Amino acid sequence: MIELRNVDKWFDDFHVLKNCSTNIAQGEVVVVCGPSGSGKSTLIKCVNGLEPFQKGEITVDGVSVGGKSTKLPKLRSRIGMVFQNFELYPHMTVTDNICLAQEKVLGRGRQESEEKAMTLLTRVGLSDQAAKHPGQLSGGQQQRVAIARALALDPIAMLFDEPTSALDPEMINEVLEVMVELAEEGMTMMVVTHEMGFARKVANRVVFMDYGEIVEDAETEEFFGSPRSDRAQQFLSKILHHI
Repeated sequence: MIELRNVDKWFDDFHVLKNCSTNIAQGEVVVVCGPSGSGKSTLIKCVNGLEPFQKGEITVDGVSVGGKSTKLPKLRSRIGMVFQNFELYPHMTVTDNICLAQEKVLGRGRQESEEKAMTLLTRVGLSDQAAKHPGQLSGGQQQRVAIARALALDPIAMLFDEPTSALDPEMINEVLEVMVELAEEGMTMMVVTHEMGFARKVANRVVFMDYGEIVEDAETEEFFGSPRSDRAQQFLSKILHHI
């Protein structure tokens, strides 16, 4: 479903991604983890063209992300993206936030968009918040609205860029529970997160990054049980007692 081959990216002189290769099969959940500044968020943003890359190739369902003829808006409409800071429109109701892209991108009528929005709000446990504005919701509720908005476009895959890092601890679980349900339903997911408990429970594979490189790409049990690299062993030794 998603394939990265020898991807390099620079920010001016800073080599932020170095020869990164991995792939995510349909229905697979892959967690990307590592210390802050290791290139995780940049990597996931390259997958749907939010960040350009200078070398290598990324394909999503056979479509080349960096191809000159690729229409990125069309590609992005097939890949759900959930950001760290929700990115909801504050002046619009929850329902309108979820309907907007359906109407503008997919050309759905208002009634169909609203029906889809209510179905998804029920799915994420927020059907009673439909008429409110984002500022009236908690951070956890806003992030669940953001997930519903991404799902409204019927994506073939979902990308999550540290979806819980801006949340208070008590709100984290309500977002992770929605993500667990998505994984159990077979959604293809690429998740940048520091939530190692979630990774251990849900991920099929873990990609560990450091200094812009993919240091390890292993099945979850192998990564947590016997990581091959010294760097991953150091990382896990500092966090495993917390999960």
